[in-house]
Amino acid sequence: MGGREVFEYALVRVVPRIERGEMINAGVLVYCRAASFVGARVHLDETRLRCLDADVDVAGVRAALRGYQDVCAGGEDAGQAGGDDPGRRFRWLTAPRSTIVQPGPIHTGLTADPRAEADRLLDLLVR
Repeated sequence: MGGREVFEYALVRVVPRIERGEMINAGVLVYCRAASFVGARVHLDETRLRCLDADVDVAGVRAALRGYQDVCAGGEDAGQAGGDDPGRRFRWLTAPRSTIVQPGPIHTGLTADPRAEADRLLDLLVR
């Protein structure tokens, strides 16, 4: 990739008590069609999460976040989605869900390096 290309991203949010609507950002999904790239970066701040719900299933949340990473990576660990192209995996991951771990809305931008952009967005929006 020589110049700047369009990319899409969505935050991965943890909403431990759906009825309260409180959430923390725990990851970011990045997709760049021009680079055939889809990636997930995650960081779970357990202290902040427990402030929202002291009884939250942290192991379950971590497993769900690993699932996002596995689907982005593709292959056998991604299950049925593992053979899909990066765009289809991104669309599947960003489909609305009413679970504790859920994607936020999709945003767009320009980048010369989608991998570095994923790291930058994790630092900016999650950490």
